Formats: sequence, C-alpha cells, structure tokens
Amino acid sequence: MNILLVDGYNIIGDWEELQRLRDKDMAAARDLLIERMADYQAFTDTKVIIVFDAHEAPGKESKLKKFKVEVIYTKENETADERIERLIKKLKNVKTQVYVATSDYTEQRTIFAQGALRLSARELKVELQDMENEITLRLKEQEKKQPQSKIILDQEILERFEKMRRGEN
Repeated sequence: MNILLVDGYNIIGDWEELQRLRDKDMAAARDLLIERMADYQAFTDTKVIIVFDAHEAPGKESKLKKFKVEVIYTKENETADERIERLIKKLKNVKTQVYVATSDYTEQRTIFAQGALRLSARELKVELQDMENEITLRLKEQEKKQPQSKIILDQEILERFEKMRRGEN
C-alpha cells in the first residue's frame, strides 16, 4: 500500500493557481487542493492524508474526511512537519511505502532519514497533470468505442433520421 502525506500549506504556497486563490480565499484554496488530491487518490489508489498547520486555523487539533481524503489540522503550536514526521513513524512498515509531498528542503532530509520518499510540489503537480491527460485520453477512447445509438441501425436509416431531425424531408 502507498500513502501520500501532503504538507497542505506548502503545496498551496507553491502552486500558482492555489496561490492566487489563497490570496482571495484561503478556505477555497484548501478545498481545491483537497478536491485535486481526492482525484489523485481515486486514480492512483494511493491513500492521501493532507496536513495543515494550526497557525492558519488555530485551536484544537481536528481530523475530517472530505471526498474520502483524510484532512488533519494540527493542534496549536504543532507544525505540519512535526505531524508528518509522527505519521511516517506510525505508518511506515514493510508493506507500506510512505511518500511526502513538500518542497521544504529541511523536511525532505528528515523524511528521507525516516525511510519515506519525497515528492516535491512541482513533481506532484506534474503527476496530477499527467493523470488528467490520461483520464481525458481514456474518455476519448471510450467515446470512440461506444456506438452512437443504443439501437444498432444501418447507415441509410441513420442518414434518414438525421435528415428528419434537420427538417430536410
């Protein structure tokens, strides 16, 4: 099993579309990141956990599921990096490979030392773009395979129906 731990605010701060949204509405930027990660989770079958620092949402620690993605808001005075490091220790084992999406160099060194692998914000964005391209390609291929009508009609009858539809009797 693969697990991807995402440093939420680090990714928001790195992706241009999320930066622009963050400047207007931080909650909307978080929601868009969660939606994109839900798509990633569904497509790759990788469990995704997004961790947000408490400094952006002070108070008690909270966990929730949104679009089947686990979202963690750290407790006050706990950084996302600290929580991610604890999660790696808890989740990493022989059957589970843990990846961490962050562009924080110091955090990358720490996670390597714990046996996790890193995915920079840019690499994650490229993977998402590749995934979206693959989905588009698969949809186009599926459309080609499906007949235009649920009832198989010969070409002459289809042309007659098309003329009738256009009022060209």
